[in-house]
Amino acid sequence: MPSGGGALLVVGDVATDVVARHTGALIRGTDTAAEIRTLPGGAGANAACWAAHSGCCDVRLLGRVGAGAADWHATLLRGSGVLPMLVPDREAPTATVVVLVDAEAERTFLTDGGAALRLCPGDWSARLLDGVARLHLSGYLFFSEASRELACLALADALERGVPVSVDPASAGFIAGFGADRFLAATAGAAVLLPNADEARLLTGLPDAAGAAARLSRHVPLVAVTLGAGGALVAESGAVTARIAAVPAAPVDSTGAGDAFTGAFLAALLAGATPAAAASAGCRAGAHAVTVRGGRPPGSTAAPV
Repeated sequence: MPSGGGALLVVGDVATDVVARHTGALIRGTDTAAEIRTLPGGAGANAACWAAHSGCCDVRLLGRVGAGAADWHATLLRGSGVLPMLVPDREAPTATVVVLVDAEAERTFLTDGGAALRLCPGDWSARLLDGVARLHLSGYLFFSEASRELACLALADALERGVPVSVDPASAGFIAGFGADRFLAATAGAAVLLPNADEARLLTGLPDAAGAAARLSRHVPLVAVTLGAGGALVAESGAVTARIAAVPAAPVDSTGAGDAFTGAFLAALLAGATPAAAASAGCRAGAHAVTVRGGRPPGSTAAPV
């Protein structure tokens, strides 16, 4: 099994985020003042950018975007140190997410998967694993038939080559609709699972995040559960092995905090860190992420012309 060095290949969603930060309560049927920005996003793309920001020198991203936005997204990804392998879609627009950020920096998503969920087996080749030490799959891929087929194919090819695979479950709301058991079956063989507390509880039916982490690690050897301001838990082979304290931060926007954890965690594992040390790196990146607007590292975003 590869360890240390090598590339990180992320397969996942690239999105355009419309971030509306409002300090007052939303009032139905009328106006609510907000600061609105258009920014690059997507859980897969964000994680890739944070991995590069965290020191991974070879990060690659496979995703599908609307043809009209492909150059903009590719340019910003390259500027963040990520090699974009974007499939332009001439029939569907780039995934778009309306992000509502309240006064406590909590975010709520309205998601149109668009081209991201049209990623399909024809977009995949086992040759994409050449030189790759780790494959990361965004959980959003598993919620549509075409992208799920690609994700399962990529996972199988990685396992055949001995490349460890990580999965971010991505969305408690979508898992609830898809089914927890179906999700765990579709991701069987993954070496790392990176849920937040809500996703971990939903995937196990357990109310306690620590118990959920331990149970999940009987299915997936290494589990890191993010707890927001509570830090993170690491579980291995059926037991919690580390509890990582959160890094203090003054939050502005929690969008992408979990993606930042994922990117930094995987970069640290690639560099040879222990799971606990990787989770500490993830918590530091997550704390950094909540202090900036949008889901990408500072300096890696720009509004489209």
